[in-house]
Amino acid sequence: MPRFIDDFLNKTTMYRLVLYMLVLFFVAALGLSFFGLLPSQPIDIIVSAAIILAASWITNLVFAHVFEAPANVESVYITALILFCIITPPQGSDYSGFLSLALWASAWSMASKYIFAIGKKHLFNPAAFAVALTALTINESASWWIGTKYMLPVVLLGGILVVRKIRRADLVLSFLIAALLAILGFALAKGADPLVALYKTVADSALLFFAFIMLTEPLTTPPTKWLRVAYGALVGLLFAPAIHIGSIYSTPELALVIGNIFSYLVSPKERLILRLKELVKVANNTYDFVFENSRSFSFKPGQYMEWTLEHRDPDSRGNRRYFTIASSPTEPDVRIGVRFYPEPSSFKNRMASLAKGEKLVAAQCAGDFVLPKDKEQRIVFIAGGIGVTPFRSMIKYLLDKNEKRPIIMLYSNKTVDDIAYRDVFDGAEAALGIKTVYAVTDPDDGASQKDWPITRGFIDANMIKREVPDYLLRTFYISGPHSMINAFETVLRQMGVARSQIKTDFFPGFA
Repeated sequence: MPRFIDDFLNKTTMYRLVLYMLVLFFVAALGLSFFGLLPSQPIDIIVSAAIILAASWITNLVFAHVFEAPANVESVYITALILFCIITPPQGSDYSGFLSLALWASAWSMASKYIFAIGKKHLFNPAAFAVALTALTINESASWWIGTKYMLPVVLLGGILVVRKIRRADLVLSFLIAALLAILGFALAKGADPLVALYKTVADSALLFFAFIMLTEPLTTPPTKWLRVAYGALVGLLFAPAIHIGSIYSTPELALVIGNIFSYLVSPKERLILRLKELVKVANNTYDFVFENSRSFSFKPGQYMEWTLEHRDPDSRGNRRYFTIASSPTEPDVRIGVRFYPEPSSFKNRMASLAKGEKLVAAQCAGDFVLPKDKEQRIVFIAGGIGVTPFRSMIKYLLDKNEKRPIIMLYSNKTVDDIAYRDVFDGAEAALGIKTVYAVTDPDDGASQKDWPITRGFIDANMIKREVPDYLLRTFYISGPHSMINAFETVLRQMGVARSQIKTDFFPGFA
């Protein structure tokens, strides 16, 4: 994908990207209706979006006040625009059916985030739950009108960008394969033309919108790869409309609600309210935010969480971020490492002003970027800048457990002053034999090397071969900016390292 697109994705949070795509769908629908390619008129499209957005915003404001919870406006807009995409706009002057469905679904989609929440973590996809409930209670169903051949190109474009940003191709593919196989299987059983069934499913249904926008919602998605694959396959099988129990037939919303229950059962339940204990400078423009945690929670070294920090006037990158947990499960406090760049986001500006005792919310512990079960497996860690945080968590864990593993770390920074967590890594080399090679790329960096050996230059194939002679026998863990990860994947593949021996971190915390 062109670099400028990746640069845009890296600078945009996942939630804001989804919001942009939903706005794009609205604009596309408006244009298509103007040219008569959709059954609704442009005024119908505008009225539908306005009513659903207003009803959702007001309902969320009320529930946020009642439950004394922060109102996340970005989330409100996303859910409302999803409802807009699946509830048929009013036709002409007949608003009765539309209003009952739109107002009821809008209210319940917001209410579900507060009422149907366990440990302050909502259980269901709000839009799916709301339209499923309206079908059962007032006999008004969502039409999923966005599933047309005219909307398909824009949905496909937006969906690809979302999946590339969140790296959930495994989830989407497992869903699509299961759904298409189930639908084709039922078509063949009924003697229908499988190619016609396939065309109608892709071009004239909301299959792709459902997969790209609704299925991938992070708060109701399992935390690890194989659980996501199982989740996608389950929802895909249930997506087939021929599946039914008695007179109740499967619908997209019911399929997702059932999948949400599975996801909740297999996912971590933690939603932590953390208070700042101290701020520790660990490198140039890099700080550890150390938080007191009132209750223990389980995670694996190398995993990440979603962090929410409410603040006024959030910029285009919103009020939520993903950060790797830099602390080890063996430590009592929770810490994250944050590097501050020029022109920081409003989120990081607010972080920089956090005072002792102030709080933020951490949830959705997830990630497969963890130590292998085989303690004898040879490993190479390659880190760039603040991408070293998962390795700090892993190595600190090994130190505290006094667990030796055959690990070599190559850690790249521009200058010596940019190197973080040297005390942990040097301690691991002395106690466990975990070797760290500090690579400094700035040739003009004049830091003394008398008591601290460093390597000048970029990490490349020659450095890897020199520092890791048995590199073909090792598994490589790479963490850092997206461009760096792509570059090292290419280098390692050219060196003959098998794709199965390369693990990369989903590290969206740079935005």
